[in-house]
Amino acid sequence: MKNILLIATGGTIASAEEGDGLSPALSGEDLVRAVPQIAGIAHVDVAQAMNIDSTNMRPADWLAIAHVIEQAYGSYDGFVVLHGTDTMSYTAATLSYLIQGSEKPIVLTGSQQPMGNPFTDARLNLYQSILYAANDRSRDVSIVFGGAVIAGTRGRKQRTMSFNAFKSVNYPSLAYIRTDRIIRSGTPGAMVSSDSESTSGDPRFSHTLDDRVCVVRLTPGLTPHVFDLLRPDYDGVILETFGIGGVPDYADAAGRTFQDAIFGWVDSGRTLVMTTQVPEEGLDLGVYEVGRAYAEHPGILKGGDMTTEALVAKTMWALGQTRDQMRLAELFYRPVNFDRTM
Repeated sequence: MKNILLIATGGTIASAEEGDGLSPALSGEDLVRAVPQIAGIAHVDVAQAMNIDSTNMRPADWLAIAHVIEQAYGSYDGFVVLHGTDTMSYTAATLSYLIQGSEKPIVLTGSQQPMGNPFTDARLNLYQSILYAANDRSRDVSIVFGGAVIAGTRGRKQRTMSFNAFKSVNYPSLAYIRTDRIIRSGTPGAMVSSDSESTSGDPRFSHTLDDRVCVVRLTPGLTPHVFDLLRPDYDGVILETFGIGGVPDYADAAGRTFQDAIFGWVDSGRTLVMTTQVPEEGLDLGVYEVGRAYAEHPGILKGGDMTTEALVAKTMWALGQTRDQMRLAELFYRPVNFDRTM
């Protein structure tokens, strides 16, 4: 029987009504006791990393979760992280970069309803996550939720109330779980990692993130002055463009364009990643004139078909490793856990 470490962090799955709305109240041990069927598939130990609403999850907490896994890595066959749904995609993506090439599964799950709710999805999600983590063919970071197994860099919360809350964006789900049966897809991800540098043996752990990264979504009428406002507080910006890569070419009242502001941002040594605010199919800056000017400018990184959540995580991770532009680009464009196909 496999040994699994369950790492509890709070979230809806651990929440209870305490007068002012739902808040995390149950411990990891409480949650395991609520699903006695787990004892039939694995021996489970519990580590309580934190007990917070996932809207309060921050980069320091991601590092703390990764540290728990690193310290326990040699003692367990797999890991399950119980997490709130609101920021689960960010955490799954970040763990994919902080812990690369893991032959042992690191599974994130949670629920849309608390464990104590009579109609909860928590019991099945927890059971199936342990089931997947205890399977010999599972590896790397993934989300198990609503019967789907999603690569850690491809998950996105798509629904606020339904039990099938998460979807895999621009990449097939790795597997589906029907009660207690794992049905793996025909993708390479069903068995192996896409990390081109992965080798057998211990994973590569990273210990630093640059949390001075934010997302800017273009909206009609937004002015280039936004980059001046960001300059004191941020090292990197993920810019969500229109469509397949459109950036306005109008000038503001001072006569400055977005091209002026963006080129000035990257030429000053800061990082800019361009992506699209359209959820599916990715970015191509070469299609329209309003995007083509950015395609080859030094220092501008292109997000391809990556999710915004993965772009935030990868940029924080890459900037935490280096400030050299060439090395930064090398880290950014290297595929990790199926995060990009273009």
